Amino acid sequence: MNKDNSIKIFDGRQVRTKWDEENEKWFFSIVDTISVLTDSPNPRIYWSVLKTRLKREGSQLTTNCSQLKMQSVDGKYYLTDVADTEQLFRLIQSVPSPKAEPFKLWLAKVGRERIDEIEDPELGIDRLMETYLRKGYSKEWINQRLKSIEVRKDLTDEWDERGVKKGQEYAILTDDITRAWAGLDTREYKKLKDLKKENLRDHMSNLELVLNMLAEATTTEISKEKNPEGFEQNRVIAKQGGTIAGNTRREIEEKTGRKVVTSKNQKSLTSARESKKLK
Repeated sequence: MNKDNSIKIFDGRQVRTKWDEENEKWFFSIVDTISVLTDSPNPRIYWSVLKTRLKREGSQLTTNCSQLKMQSVDGKYYLTDVADTEQLFRLIQSVPSPKAEPFKLWLAKVGRERIDEIEDPELGIDRLMETYLRKGYSKEWINQRLKSIEVRKDLTDEWDERGVKKGQEYAILTDDITRAWAGLDTREYKKLKDLKKENLRDHMSNLELVLNMLAEATTTEISKEKNPEGFEQNRVIAKQGGTIAGNTRREIEEKTGRKVVTSKNQKSLTSARESKKLK
């Protein structure tokens, strides 16, 4: 959803949240969410009744629900039922409330669009272009970003061929490549740019994107020539590919006198582009 059309489900009322650095997830207080959606005089009882009904229906929400310590109105911290973003959407779907209805309609629309994109992938590319344009990205940057997606897909296809497992092994290899070219692993890079759930590549400058693509494309080509087997051999290749791009980064920095990897994120990069237009 863009900023203008976003659904203000919480109407400015406080819903306690907590960022899980390890799992890179936001967690939301379920009782606070229930309170906002229903205006119930006792949201804890409402949640207790709803939880019983969901459990009877076989919902995984109650099974996978976590608890985190959150500050209460008395200033003390108590264990509180929380939901991550996916669980929060599932919770909203289960609450019969006029305030939840716009969100349910939006979720249905997103689901339909996703099915459309599976049948016609070009629709997904068009929507992606529109989303980036609404966020203020330049067409040049967007073309670069779309190319980076293609390069990344080539790399992950190659990893699949070499027996690398999706998930943790993908993440470790990506960290190896990023650390070799940028001097930071993915988490450190996101922290530098003050990011949480956001996609790191969406907050790279054109030059950062180009070097990241160079690192991933080089890794793919070396892998095709060397035919590594299994995770450990692929780690060696990943570091080699990243190092080549890292050497290029250092040469650029030496010639320009400026750092390639910076704390600038999408907001500051967009502001810089707008300032140039006004000059």
